[in-house]
Amino acid sequence: MRKMFVCTFAILCLSANMTAQTTKDVRKERQEMRKASKSELNEKASKAARRDAKKLTKEGWITAPGALPLEKQLDKSYMMQMEYDDDMYPKYLMGEAMSIGENYDAAKMQALELAKQNLAGQIQTEVTALIKNSVANQQLANEDASSLTQSIMGAKNLISQNIGRTITVMECYRIKTNKNKEVLVRIAYNGAMAKAAAKRAIQEELNEKGEEIHKKLDEILGW
Repeated sequence: MRKMFVCTFAILCLSANMTAQTTKDVRKERQEMRKASKSELNEKASKAARRDAKKLTKEGWITAPGALPLEKQLDKSYMMQMEYDDDMYPKYLMGEAMSIGENYDAAKMQALELAKQNLAGQIQTEVTALIKNSVANQQLANEDASSLTQSIMGAKNLISQNIGRTITVMECYRIKTNKNKEVLVRIAYNGAMAKAAAKRAIQEELNEKGEEIHKKLDEILGW
């Protein structure tokens, strides 16, 4: 009984220590992110971002009070689009959309929903490219590639439904002549999570095609 108590106590101490360490790591990561954000805010936006922001401003686009200036939003968006993992798959995929409404919040919500659909299209394109690349590298037969491609191309709505939390990297609006609000949003989504969303969307269709095709899909998506 004493031995069991000592073991249980040791496990509880280890668990508490791991939790404390995890909390400490999270706090450290957030502090570093906050520091990097402050540094980035003080840095001058890229020439391309300043140029494009100037163009958008001429077209009447403005940011909501408290939001980052257009050039900083664009700068962040461009930087994220240039990030790739070790397999040269984008670290972030982008979706963009506009919507018009009498109410700003309603127009924004609609724009975000359309952006998710746009993002789902981007995921389709990237995963299809991975499938074609696997054929070129002789990792996948043409027949299997055709089956996977058909599944992914028919799953845009399912992919959109499987998309989790996105990052809004750009949000601005302009007022139309009839006083309606036109909202423009650009969202980013983690590349690894995008692959997972694509996989979940086509798994059901692949269930009847055997375990082997599932394994090949895992290999293509890096699992």
